[in-house]
Amino acid sequence: MKKRTWRIAGINFDHFHMGDLLRYTQEHPQAEIVGISDEQPQRMEEAIRKGLVPRDRAFTDYRACLEKTRPDVVILCPAASQHGDWVKKVAPYGPHLLVEKPFAASLREADTMIKAMAPNQTLMINWPLQWVGSHRKAHELVASGTIGEVLNVWHFGGNRGPLFHGADKDEKTPEQVAKEKPNSWFYKRAHGGGSLLDYLGYGTTLGTWYHGGRRPLEVTAIVDEPVGLEVDEHSIVVARYAHGLSKFETRWGTFTDPWVIQPQPRCGFVILGTDGTVSSYDYDDFVTIQTRKKPTPHALPAPAPKAPNQNPVQYLLHCLNRGVPLEGPVSLPISRLGQEIVDAAVRSAKLKKTVKLE
Repeated sequence: MKKRTWRIAGINFDHFHMGDLLRYTQEHPQAEIVGISDEQPQRMEEAIRKGLVPRDRAFTDYRACLEKTRPDVVILCPAASQHGDWVKKVAPYGPHLLVEKPFAASLREADTMIKAMAPNQTLMINWPLQWVGSHRKAHELVASGTIGEVLNVWHFGGNRGPLFHGADKDEKTPEQVAKEKPNSWFYKRAHGGGSLLDYLGYGTTLGTWYHGGRRPLEVTAIVDEPVGLEVDEHSIVVARYAHGLSKFETRWGTFTDPWVIQPQPRCGFVILGTDGTVSSYDYDDFVTIQTRKKPTPHALPAPAPKAPNQNPVQYLLHCLNRGVPLEGPVSLPISRLGQEIVDAAVRSAKLKKTVKLE
């Protein structure tokens, strides 16, 4: 049987990860970029310049893009607070949707997104850390029972700031960052900005994956209040489960970006189980493990993922080709619980007290 070619469009370039997702699409042998759309034409110029899509397939009206290109899959990268609106706009046209993290700015918005999808449509939330070899190896060890029952998960996640890098991690100068900052949605509360909403979902969603889908009882969160900014750049969140505590910390302003030089503290996860521990740090090609049989910490290789787990486009098309459900952090059950914990953290930080999950 001839393999199907999936027609894919990219709509809304608020998040710079759109460039990465389009590149994954271009590299996939069963995918074709049939169009892109953004209300601000200049934001599509980089994708056109890099040869990801010809200029005549770039639209400023998303409706024209959808009607003229008829994509099977749409990649959405809007600001966090607009995920719900954009899913409701695009879902009626019938495509499967890949939405760049976070899930949404609120649990209510996440549920709106789920309800907007027809039974034959797939909604996938992309968490880029799911495709990192060290974190996949950590989950493999957890799932195999190597460290016993998970009791605690610690996560530290962040970077120098969301404006220091563009698609493909292209670096920007401090001068460019200073110029963009006043107008960037990342720094606007109404648009879902702030390090907590940008990065907490990584910890809570992959943390839920490591916890085997278990739900915490209550959450306590605190955020910084930077002078001159309306959003946080640092948050610390503690989730209390029936079996113990887990901590998730977010930071815009790490000393270095973890994909270049790991800062201190290192970005990644530490997981404690009843029979051992495992640490997995962002972009490492190994994990460090302890077990009762071998309590001295020792490294295990964490090779680069193989197909279909190398990137989100590859994984989504793999599942669509085979008619199988999504698994892991990108799946709706895991992503929704991660969002539920984020919602509780937002309430806790606002009220300055511990809150129970609703």
